[in-house]
Amino acid sequence: MRRHAVSAIMHFAAWLSVGDSVTDPAGYYANNVGGTLALLEAMVRASVRHLVFSSSCAVFGEPERVPIAEDHPTRPINAYGETKLAVERALPHYARAYGLQSVALRYFNAAGADPDGALGEDHRPEIHLIPRAIDAATGGAVLQVFGDDYPTPDGTCLRDYIHVTDLAEAHRLALESLERGACSAVYNVGNGQPCSVRQVIDVVSRVTGRQVMWQMGPRRAGDPAVLFASNARIQSELGWRPRYADLQTIVGTAWQWHRTHPRGFAEGEC
Repeated sequence: MRRHAVSAIMHFAAWLSVGDSVTDPAGYYANNVGGTLALLEAMVRASVRHLVFSSSCAVFGEPERVPIAEDHPTRPINAYGETKLAVERALPHYARAYGLQSVALRYFNAAGADPDGALGEDHRPEIHLIPRAIDAATGGAVLQVFGDDYPTPDGTCLRDYIHVTDLAEAHRLALESLERGACSAVYNVGNGQPCSVRQVIDVVSRVTGRQVMWQMGPRRAGDPAVLFASNARIQSELGWRPRYADLQTIVGTAWQWHRTHPRGFAEGEC
């Protein structure tokens, strides 16, 4: 940080599987909390005063009301959400003691790919719904759906899918606000439009022109039934507006990337 005269940090690094966090909470605390505290210590020692932190809607747990605003109670129901909330709770103390100003962005479900087709999602193993549904539609492993007995219109979980390009724009605006002297803040980054797992499957089938092969399984531990955002605060304070809010557009950009970068990401990795 000193060698390159760093003035701000965007901190994305973390483990992010809800299911794994339930079975390995110790690893998640060591990596997500311990790693971030090490970063914060280095920032303080190098006099770096601006941080944009990748948080998560998992800090809310089961919502009392939707859409979820930033002042909604935070009661995570899995260790992943707890680790993100632990960092969020530490940041105001670093601001008071060391002058470290931060913006925590609570991601909802990041999805899609760069519209120009050059950058896309390539996790190994892949855990996100849209790329796994695309894989299931193109001859890959059958998609596992976790539960159809939730209190939602079709019984599957409702989520808020936010295009990665819109998410990137939120980071740019957050950093610029800190550089202008803004105080620390927390923002939801989501479209505010709930979509069910079954709806995603239907849209993937429509966009790809192929049937998504899927099967129903039991609920997965740590999954809330409904999560979708109120994005009024980030729109009002940072001027952020989603440009790729429609689910079909989000899936379309993901499909554009996957069909030009084919691979079987489910082989032996389920």
